[in-house]
Amino acid sequence: MITRRIAVGAIACGCLYGIDTREPAGKFKARTLDGESFDNQSIAGKVVLIQFWATWCQFCKRDEPAVETITREFADQGLIVLAVDVGESRKKVKHYLDNSERSCKIVLTEDTNLAAWFAARSYPYYVLVDRNGKIAGTQKGSGGEASLRRLLSKAGLE
Repeated sequence: MITRRIAVGAIACGCLYGIDTREPAGKFKARTLDGESFDNQSIAGKVVLIQFWATWCQFCKRDEPAVETITREFADQGLIVLAVDVGESRKKVKHYLDNSERSCKIVLTEDTNLAAWFAARSYPYYVLVDRNGKIAGTQKGSGGEASLRRLLSKAGLE
């Protein structure tokens, strides 16, 4: 199990930031709704932002425009955004996406071990993995584009 120390004083925007410990992210597999597969080997040399979310989460919905912006802006710099919907059916998520299209990679809990690895229990919850496969930072809660940019800067994306 991965151990994380949280910087309790960093609640500037209502979200908590994890201290950069550069622990290995652990072995994972993920398959998107479109059938694309990701694992540790396929992301080597890339920066990966994992967003744990749910269709019912108002804070996740609030962050959608920010996630969309950074997904598009940093794609050419090697950013992959995996949005892991936690605990909802394929049908429900697809119906949601019909009305709220997203350009990030959508993954269901049943198609990955990421939610178990990172013990995602509140949403949104972000985990940033650097180009070396190590955890560069985490963020609990919605903080908008500025806080996501601060998180991405921990992996050298600015």
